[in-house]
Amino acid sequence: MSRFRFHRLEIPDVVLVESRIHTDNRGYFMEIYRREEFERNGIPYEFVQDNVSFSRKGVLRGLHFQKPPGEQGKLIRVMKGRIRDVAVDLRKESPTFGKWVMMELREGDGRALWIPPGFAHGFYAEEDSIVLYKVTHYFVPELDAGIRWNDPDIGIDWGIDEPILSEKDRRLPFLSEIELPF
Repeated sequence: MSRFRFHRLEIPDVVLVESRIHTDNRGYFMEIYRREEFERNGIPYEFVQDNVSFSRKGVLRGLHFQKPPGEQGKLIRVMKGRIRDVAVDLRKESPTFGKWVMMELREGDGRALWIPPGFAHGFYAEEDSIVLYKVTHYFVPELDAGIRWNDPDIGIDWGIDEPILSEKDRRLPFLSEIELPF
């Protein structure tokens, strides 16, 4: 019996992964990753680093990506709280270039979002949130890049006007101002 269900989204390379949750009077248990099932469902990547972030309600992180040769795929899961998670296709030759998908992820829902290399990633914390990221390449500061969260050419409907941003994210360029490496 499969431990996961894989749902391709409007951008088919972005995948919503649902874990089976086993509950009883003690609480719940779920597997969050099993290499053979991910490979069998078109996610054949090796994860090399796990990251955890804590964000207060109202924080927006992103939109971030890492340039080649260190482009990262990310498997995003919420351990506590609730976020609106966004992936933007930055692959110039893709039929979905510049398009975005958004999913709500929350504590205990058994859901994770797979975002492949070549995408920008960001999220908005709808409440205090702890987010786990499994990534396919080590973080390399020199390759770290991003685009502005409110880029009008992308047009993400975050449902907010004034998020809490880092200085770095506040100064990110618009998509039209950068040369994409993908």
